[in-house]
Amino acid sequence: MHDALSRLQPYPFEKLAQLKAAVRPAPKSAIDLSIGEPQHETPPFILQAMTRHLPKMAKYPTTRGSDELRTALARWLRQRFKLPTHTLTAERHVLPVSGTREGLFAIAQCVVDRTRAAPVVVMPNPFYQIYEGAALLAGATPCFLNCTAANQYTPDLKSVPEGIWQRCQLLYLCSPGNPTGNVLNRALYEQAFALADQFDFIIAADECYSEIYQREEKPPAGLLQIAAQAGRTDYRRCIVFHSLSKRSSVPGLRSGFVAGDADLLEKFLRYRTYHGCALPLPTQHASCAAWSDEAHVIENRRLYRQKYDAVLPILKSALKVERPEGGFYLWPELPMDDVAFASGLLTQQNVTVLPGTYLAREAHGMNPGARRVRMALVPPLAQCVEAAHRIKEFVETAGRK
Repeated sequence: MHDALSRLQPYPFEKLAQLKAAVRPAPKSAIDLSIGEPQHETPPFILQAMTRHLPKMAKYPTTRGSDELRTALARWLRQRFKLPTHTLTAERHVLPVSGTREGLFAIAQCVVDRTRAAPVVVMPNPFYQIYEGAALLAGATPCFLNCTAANQYTPDLKSVPEGIWQRCQLLYLCSPGNPTGNVLNRALYEQAFALADQFDFIIAADECYSEIYQREEKPPAGLLQIAAQAGRTDYRRCIVFHSLSKRSSVPGLRSGFVAGDADLLEKFLRYRTYHGCALPLPTQHASCAAWSDEAHVIENRRLYRQKYDAVLPILKSALKVERPEGGFYLWPELPMDDVAFASGLLTQQNVTVLPGTYLAREAHGMNPGARRVRMALVPPLAQCVEAAHRIKEFVETAGRK
C-alpha cells in the first residue's frame, strides 16, 4: 500500500458520523446542514439532454472530451470572466474533469515532482480536505495558511518563509472560500503571480462556488480573469477548476472542467489518459446544455439569497454570524467548543452541523476552525428557517445554564 495512506486523517464526515453515533438525537424531524450537497431541483432540460443521449453509453468517451463540450466550456469561461477570445481556446485551454474533487486531487499527482527535495503544497486553513490528501499522496508536505476573521479569511502569503516558497510546487486557492464564503481580491492574486514567477510553482484555483454570490451585478472575479487583466494572457502557471454541482444543482452528475495554462493542460491530459476518468457521452451532452444556459443559475442564486434573507435575522439574535460574499455556507462564531455545540444541537434539536475543527488543522499555534461550525443552507427554505429557530433556542438555552 502507498506509504502516505497512514498520514491521511479521517474525512470530516467520518468524524461527524462518529459524533452522531455517540448521541441520541431529539425526537424531532431531522434537519441536516452539515454537507454541501445542493438540494434544489435539477433543471429538467439538463436531465432531458442526458436521457436523449443514453444510447451513446455504448461508446467509449475520450479523455479530452467532445469538441462540442470543450467549445461550450471555453465560451462560458470567456463570457463569464471577460477573457479575450484569442487567449483561451477550446482546443488548448480546457479539459473536462469528473467534478472539481477529482480534478483538484489529480493535479497534485500530476505536477508534484518527488525528485525535488522536500516538496511543499501551500493551502488555506480551513480547507477542502482534498487539498491535504492530494498533497500527501503526491509525496508533498502541506503548508497551512490560517484564514481567520482577523485577516478577512484571506491566506496571508507574506507570512510564508522564503524557504517554504523555494520548496513550494503547488498553491491551492479557493474563492469563494469553503467554508468562509470569502472572495479573494485582486491584490492577493497579483501577489500569488509574483511568487509563482519567482519560485516556479503552479496556482490551482478552486472556483466551484463562483456562481453562487450575493449581488447579481458583482460576480466574484476569478484567477484567469485577474491574470488577463494583469496582461498574463498566456495564463502561465495558472489553472482553475469549475463544477456543475453547485452552479446547476447536479452533484450526482460529477461534471466539471479545468482550464488555464495550455502547456500544463497538455501534460495533465497525458496524465488523465492513464488516470481513466473520461466523462460518459450522455454526461457530456448534459454538461454542454448546462454550461450553455444562465437562466437556471440566476434562479439558483435567488433561492440561496432567499434563504440568507430568512435565516440570518433569526440567527443574528443568538450568534455572531455574517452574510458571506459567496457560496451557501454560514460560518458563525460560537459561545462554546464547536464539537460540543454540534453534539448538543443534535441531542437537543436534531439539527446536524459540521464542527469547524473538522475542516481545519492545528497550525501556527491555533486551529482556525475552533469555536465555529459550518452550516450549509441547502435544505428547502422552510427547513432552513426551522433549523435557524432551533439553533437559536439551543444557544439561548445553553446560555441560561
